[in-house]
Amino acid sequence: MKNGSVFADINGAPLHAHGGYIIRYGEYWYWYGEDRRENYYVSCYRSVDLKNWEFRNHILTTDSVKRPYRVRTELRLCRDDGHKVNIERPKVLYCEKTNKFVMWAHYENGRDYHDAACCVATCDAPDGDFVYHGHFNPYGYMSRDCTLFRDNDGVAYFISSSRDNADMHVYRLTDDYMNVDGLVNVLWQGEFREAPAVFYRDGRYYMLSSFCTGWRPNQGCYASADKIDGRWSMLSPFGDSTTYHSQPAFVLPVDGEYYYFGDRWGGHPMSHPFDYSKSGYVILKMRFRGDGSPYIEWNNEAFM
Repeated sequence: MKNGSVFADINGAPLHAHGGYIIRYGEYWYWYGEDRRENYYVSCYRSVDLKNWEFRNHILTTDSVKRPYRVRTELRLCRDDGHKVNIERPKVLYCEKTNKFVMWAHYENGRDYHDAACCVATCDAPDGDFVYHGHFNPYGYMSRDCTLFRDNDGVAYFISSSRDNADMHVYRLTDDYMNVDGLVNVLWQGEFREAPAVFYRDGRYYMLSSFCTGWRPNQGCYASADKIDGRWSMLSPFGDSTTYHSQPAFVLPVDGEYYYFGDRWGGHPMSHPFDYSKSGYVILKMRFRGDGSPYIEWNNEAFM
């Protein structure tokens, strides 16, 4: 697993899990992420060691079952002309209350980024065929790049860029993780952040994010807070001027260590035109200074 490269699964096929998320369930780690090939939207892989990944399923596709639920949504997985929509940055949590795996993601219509909505899907198994429940705008707000975070008390949060990415919204979810039940924070007014990644360490909440420069990498930043719905610090630099030519996807805690997962969109950072098929990954061990501030240093090998 060379940082910056296209990873392969155990069968040698390219691993398509971009903008994704990893959860632990049973003896396996499950890696979910974008898969833009053919009629796919989200694919799932599993591993026992975080290095050897077995492809499991295209868990969300244009042909996925669509089923309404109590939230009023639009059930659309293809446009009227038959073309795909965009399903980006899929994140999955297991809800113990319902025994369901719940996915939240960013939805767009496939032509432009004017819908700026979130979408929800569920499944009884971590790698089964997810049922699509549609997209909506939480409390009427725009919702683009997003992530999920479950706190130590089991309360889950949906975090997404809003107001044309000018602000970052933090929503508390209902107990079944199927709807928002409160906008609990609005962060960094007018600072245009995207690609949020949230984690908790030693009594503080941290959020990584990037600036809005499309597919081009930029200087990542972090902020922290004592409470997720409290006052957050100002943004501080994280990584180098291009975050080592990557954009945050998520942070994975493993046995007291924390690992930064980022996407290197389009392969080589100076490649033109953009080639999604060459998009790779960057996985770096996070380190913390005495004051708790996180940082990463480049290593050719993932997880080192």
